[in-house]
Amino acid sequence: MRSTRASHASSEAGMSDAALLEVDGLRVDFPGLDGAARAVDGVSWRLEAGRTLGLVGESGCGKSVTALAILRLLAAPPARIDGAIRFRGVDLLALDERAMRRIRGDRISMIFQEPMTSLNPVLTIGRQIGETVALHQKVGSRETLERAVEMLRLVRIAEPQQHVGEYPHQLSGGMRQRVMIAMALACHPDVLVADEPTTALDVTIQAQILALLRELKDRLGMAMLLITHDLGVVAQTCDRVVVMYAGRKVEEASTLDLFDQPLHPYTRALMASMPSLNTQAKRLVEIAGLVPDPRAMPAGCSFASRCALADERCRVETPQLQALAGDHLVACFAAQEGRG
Repeated sequence: MRSTRASHASSEAGMSDAALLEVDGLRVDFPGLDGAARAVDGVSWRLEAGRTLGLVGESGCGKSVTALAILRLLAAPPARIDGAIRFRGVDLLALDERAMRRIRGDRISMIFQEPMTSLNPVLTIGRQIGETVALHQKVGSRETLERAVEMLRLVRIAEPQQHVGEYPHQLSGGMRQRVMIAMALACHPDVLVADEPTTALDVTIQAQILALLRELKDRLGMAMLLITHDLGVVAQTCDRVVVMYAGRKVEEASTLDLFDQPLHPYTRALMASMPSLNTQAKRLVEIAGLVPDPRAMPAGCSFASRCALADERCRVETPQLQALAGDHLVACFAAQEGRG
């Protein structure tokens, strides 16, 4: 089963027009006593087989909520989800919970942000990896343990036979993150959703984890959705990038085009705020102001109050995405009018 699924995904990797996972007009609202908060507002994108899509933006822009909506991990109520999320052409939002369970963790898996809080402190590493395999592939306890050892070896954990019987608190932060990757890949999914997979790790371990994810993605023929606020991670890992701000998609382009010619002022500000090893570089640029309250979004462009290029039109009208220079999309009047 594992080899068949991996080879099937690999065969699709060359089909540039095949959308393995497609998010179409996704909206996520959280009703409250003081008004509904729209965490995701009409976001659309496509992830092709064998490719890596980066979802970028500062904290609170809707990246993680998008990921949780894909896997149907947002309780409804209170969350209200509209739009469509299609996996191999099937709308996941239309499935009942039983059908969704067959996909979640098997065909689409997720690496969560904090391994220490995501791992169960009272279960061994081997049992936690094996639970997914036992649930989806109906194998016995012996084969489940063997698969857990195999997965720890795959993610480069030394002496996997020893670590399979240990508990999360006995492992370092980097090892716990590798365990999370092993759990997510245990059933060889078609799509891996990685939500800030290098958060709270030192620079050396971050580089190792990113290299491991790239290697495993290619080896297993997966597609990957990488959620991050770190543009350096995007540059190393992604084929295409979606930039989100205040729940909306404001720019989308290939990684090369985005770094070569960022069009949206917010994207440019994110890049200007990246630290550099160049001692002659200018001081880091601060993005003035705050992200607007999702319960009371202003009229017009949500970035207008923080943007030096904003004019009266920006404060009244909401810019729509337009394709500039091929498949480079941007929602910005200044960029569309050549004022950037």
